[in-house]
Amino acid sequence: MTDNKEMLKFTGLKSTIARKLTKSPGGSTNLLYKAVVLLFAMVLNYGFTESLAQQTPVWKSAQDNLSTVDWLVHAEGHPAAVFKSADQKDLILSNGLLKRAFRLSPNVACTDLRNLTTGEQLLRSIKPEAQVSINGKKYNIGGLYGQTENAYITTGMLASLKANERDFQFQSYEITALPQFIKWKPGSMWTANKKNPTGKTLIFTYKSADAKLSGILVKVNYALYDGLPLMTKWVTIENKTNASIKVDQVVNEILGVVEEESAVVGSTDKMKTPHGIYIESNFAFNNAMKYSLSDQSTHWKADSLYTSQVNYDKTTPCLLEVYPDKGVNVELAAGEVFSSIRTNELLMDSYDRERRGLAIRKMYRVIAPWTTQNPIFMHLVSKNDQQVKNAIDQCAATGYEALILSFGSHLNMEDSTASNIRKWKGLAEYAHAKNIKIGGYSLFSSRRISDDDDVISPLTGKPGGAFFGNAPCFGSKWGLSYRDKIKYFFQKTGLDIWENDGPYPGDVCASTTHPGHKGLADSQWTQMEMQKELYHWLSERGVYINAPDWYFLDGTNKIAIGYREVNFSLPRANQMILNRQNIFDGTWEKTPSMGWGFVPLTAYQGGGAEAVLEPLADHLKDYKQLMMQYYGAGVQACYRGPRLYDTETTKETVKSVINWYKQYRDILNSDIIHLRRADGRDWDGILHVNPRLKTKGLLMVYNPLDQDIERVISVPLYYAGITHNVVVTDETGKKTSHVVDAVHKIQLKIKIKAEGYTWFKME
Repeated sequence: MTDNKEMLKFTGLKSTIARKLTKSPGGSTNLLYKAVVLLFAMVLNYGFTESLAQQTPVWKSAQDNLSTVDWLVHAEGHPAAVFKSADQKDLILSNGLLKRAFRLSPNVACTDLRNLTTGEQLLRSIKPEAQVSINGKKYNIGGLYGQTENAYITTGMLASLKANERDFQFQSYEITALPQFIKWKPGSMWTANKKNPTGKTLIFTYKSADAKLSGILVKVNYALYDGLPLMTKWVTIENKTNASIKVDQVVNEILGVVEEESAVVGSTDKMKTPHGIYIESNFAFNNAMKYSLSDQSTHWKADSLYTSQVNYDKTTPCLLEVYPDKGVNVELAAGEVFSSIRTNELLMDSYDRERRGLAIRKMYRVIAPWTTQNPIFMHLVSKNDQQVKNAIDQCAATGYEALILSFGSHLNMEDSTASNIRKWKGLAEYAHAKNIKIGGYSLFSSRRISDDDDVISPLTGKPGGAFFGNAPCFGSKWGLSYRDKIKYFFQKTGLDIWENDGPYPGDVCASTTHPGHKGLADSQWTQMEMQKELYHWLSERGVYINAPDWYFLDGTNKIAIGYREVNFSLPRANQMILNRQNIFDGTWEKTPSMGWGFVPLTAYQGGGAEAVLEPLADHLKDYKQLMMQYYGAGVQACYRGPRLYDTETTKETVKSVINWYKQYRDILNSDIIHLRRADGRDWDGILHVNPRLKTKGLLMVYNPLDQDIERVISVPLYYAGITHNVVVTDETGKKTSHVVDAVHKIQLKIKIKAEGYTWFKME
């Protein structure tokens, strides 16, 4: 707000007046003095109120009406805004899909968190807005006390609640535009969404009355997005003192949430957690290729204050706290600002797996638009520069857009010698002249450097015990040098893609001599921060990042879709069905562009001639179908080998698939509706949908059987935005018209050749 500084003055003066009203000069009761001060307070209050009124619209009761527009189908509308209540006691963040309200006095407290699609109220009790541990002591940020019934909140009970003077107290607020967490700009790579998200951010500033905390400001940030029932929350700590402080831990979200189920007995870890709110933070790792198993910060706990719950032991999981398990434990020097992890809170309106997945996928498309970049790339295994040039030529000839030098190639990004930089700069220029992006693989983890640089186990005090046995510490001299070498390499060569393997910040390190961290307590947090900084640096310079862990919210573009590598040594017939299963399973919560698959052109993880595609001309049918399975899902695979084609016929086959993919690229990179998982017994398939395109649906179906089949399948078109009639065109160009039924489906007759596939587009 433009008048926020003035508001802060009014707030401070009003607090001073309140104190003076209770104690006049000399401790005497001076009625005249009190009357003057009270009159002055009324003037200040009028000015304070008018300032608010000029800046913030008043919430109208009609805005509590439920939204009748499905945000997953219709992208328009639902702008985020901040309102004040008619009595000016509350501030309200809402976009017509989500409503979150805060009582401002006697301290800030969230009193309402509602889904405006379903009307579901998620809050049952008032909690602090955050919690920080500074210099070994915990402090609540905001919050009100005195709620005796913790099963629900009524408006009437709010007036009786009190603030705790030991907590950090509300000072002021401001409203800003949604921050750009990464200064990402879409480059020349194909990108489905080139827009950064928009919305509003409400920031509350708090101070402590404790003299020992004088000069420490805590800000709690709430960012609400346009068009999504989504809020991002984080905490910053500003050290405006003259000395360093120790930030031990930050709990950036605390919510007393309505329980999912009531049970007389049942432990916190066994009972269901609330379905109405999905939590995802930028603190996730462990190589699972799936967020829910990578999450290191979401904690559903029992609430002992909730004494009227059905559970006799009061162990219902209904208290949400978000914080890194191992804490922060960092020294914050004078003048520095600490930022906590960011928590994304997406309100869910259904138990349906597909709809929940669609909501998460749309969240990613909006808040991390770089994940919608999806260049067509080859994975080259090279031994010399000429092989790189040959692969670049083949990429250009077939319509590929990028070349990644795979593990086992002759690329070494850690070599900062002038000759190595000159060589790769020349190869990058060669690729760019042919409109091909180029990059490569770099290994951090799963290797031993030295006793001085490796992760030190807290159990043994010796190297080892890392996620993959031995691994260097990012905070070691070697780790910091590695970071600098990667930056230098990309700065000097102009390469476009980084495929990195590790580090994995789950690797805590007990070293007390590494320059990047002080000891065990801060080792995880500081390694994570270094890794994020490197990803931000690369992303903001247009470098595309493949990373085998969940860092999407900090700039990475793609992760493995999820597969077992040894399966690529199985016969090609097995691989086809397994690949389709991997695609089906790996796209419930990831968009097609967020995951990579794998196609070994040469031997990988063992296997005989029946497992590989080389010579490509001898296995052209299998090669084409493997490409169609991946490109037909919108998923880029690592086509790993020395070449894309070996004969003119092979070349034309590759070109035909790439041309088909590019023709339907927009719809193929759109959302997937899961129809039938591959099981080797009957047809399987997926449906791409996008109501904003001319081609609103594209159906891919497969037949694993050794005979032709004919089936009538039910095709759901709700998320394609098709409600009445649809024209279906098969791969031969034949068109048929269909009437969409009351449940938004059509019945489509399909024919698929033995061990083949077919596709249909829908307009």
